[in-house]
Formats: sequence, structure tokens, C-alpha cells
Amino acid sequence: MENLIGAGVALMGAAIGGGVGNGILMSKLIESIARQPELEGRLRTNMFLSMALVEAMPIIVVAMSFVLINSK
Repeated sequence: MENLIGAGVALMGAAIGGGVGNGILMSKLIESIARQPELEGRLRTNMFLSMALVEAMPIIVVAMSFVLINSK
């Protein structure tokens, strides 16, 4: 039972952290494009790379929570 609670808490933290991270990332992208529209292509490329790094942690947490759920 404790492993299910631990997996749920881990998933909750990863979902909240990923959502907050993506929100901050997108708001800064929009702010940067508004300031310097000529750099939009370069900023968008960096945003996709950064978003992949932000989203990697929740994916890793999902895999680890499966390990927690199946452990005895």
C-alpha cells in the first residue's frame, strides 16, 4: 500500500512540476518574441529543446512509479 502512495505522490509532483516548467517556458518565449521578433526562429528552436528537457522528468517519473507499484 505504501508503494502506491509513493507512486501517486511522485506522479503528482512530476505533473505539477512539468506544468509549471512548461508554463514558465512558454511565457518567456512569448515575452522574448515580443521584444525581438527577428529572433523568433532561433528562440523557437531553443524552446523545443528546453521543452523536451522539461518533459523528460515526468516521463522518467512515470517509469519509476511503475517500478514502485510492481515492487513488493
